[in-house]
Amino acid sequence: MSEFAKQSQSPITISLCMIVKNEEATIERCLRSVKQIVDEIIIVDTGSTDKTKELVSQFTNNIFDFEWIDDFAAARNYAFSQATQEYILWLDADDVFLDQDRQQLLDLKSTLSREFEVVSMLYNLGFDQYGKVTSQIRRRRLVKREKNYRWLGAVHECLEAYGTQLETTIAVTHQPLGHDSDRNLKIYERRLLKGEVFSPRDLYYFANELKDHKLYNRAIEYYQRFLATKQGWVEDNIGACGSLADCYYQFNDVENQLKYIYISFQYDTPRADFCCRLGFHHLNNNQLKQAVFWYKIATQLDIANASWGLVNYPCSTWLPHLQLCVCYSRIGDYKLAYEHNEMAAKFIPDDPRIQHNRNFLRSQLGNENKQDT
Repeated sequence: MSEFAKQSQSPITISLCMIVKNEEATIERCLRSVKQIVDEIIIVDTGSTDKTKELVSQFTNNIFDFEWIDDFAAARNYAFSQATQEYILWLDADDVFLDQDRQQLLDLKSTLSREFEVVSMLYNLGFDQYGKVTSQIRRRRLVKREKNYRWLGAVHECLEAYGTQLETTIAVTHQPLGHDSDRNLKIYERRLLKGEVFSPRDLYYFANELKDHKLYNRAIEYYQRFLATKQGWVEDNIGACGSLADCYYQFNDVENQLKYIYISFQYDTPRADFCCRLGFHHLNNNQLKQAVFWYKIATQLDIANASWGLVNYPCSTWLPHLQLCVCYSRIGDYKLAYEHNEMAAKFIPDDPRIQHNRNFLRSQLGNENKQDT
């Protein structure tokens, strides 16, 4: 952190601001992970009927009720308005700081220069069976209270915070135990019935909800409407292309799958997950030369660990190497197949596929050596 932050005369002070509803299963875990770091905890309850408020009262007396109006931004803005410390940190009830990140946050608190108005942190969203992060994005997490930054968007709200920013490697880890799967979709549907005109961002996130509920035709419609506005954030544009390819995959519409994979390249240089999509397409069609081309590109791209968009780590690490192992094995180049299997093993050494491939390829290479002699 030292190369980014300058020593302050004194540590900054932090208000933790959260909105909650029926979070008895996770709220204690969240607050325990951060209680020793923040100077104030603000909890805004939007209608809990379980033990959430009782559990929260062990950590703070700053518990406020807010009538739910189908607007997450309104609730978060109300929570921010109750803060009294220099900086505001926000979390969801199913988020935690793991030990290493908690220590980094403590270090940041004691060293952050007050010239920084916005601090972003990583958000760990998915993990593999070995506990390694598979998907990650970046979020603005800590903001200067006096700047009066506002939340925007009734659903999938975002914090509109601009100013002197610091990007850190501190991570918030998402550990959900479950969620109200229909809540966000119903909010969007009610807004549509009222005749509300959706912003480009709303179009994108409504399409995401439709896709998550397997309403693929409607999802396609709203992703296309979103892209047609030409006003979307570049990462959302790329995400929409990937989701459109997924939707068309459900209908076995290869032409449109490929169309939106290639359209994604118009918004930025190719991302590893799109290269793997193309590699998978060609591998399934036994077009091994083309499959090798795209999987090799995926291995050569930098992992955008500071990206504000979603980072899919398998597609940037072990997955293309494992698929190249398959490609080269089918071609009959067992030496290259073995090399890529070992490259994949650096990331997933205990995966049973690694040892299976290793055994098979060693036998093939042994046979080749016997033939040579």
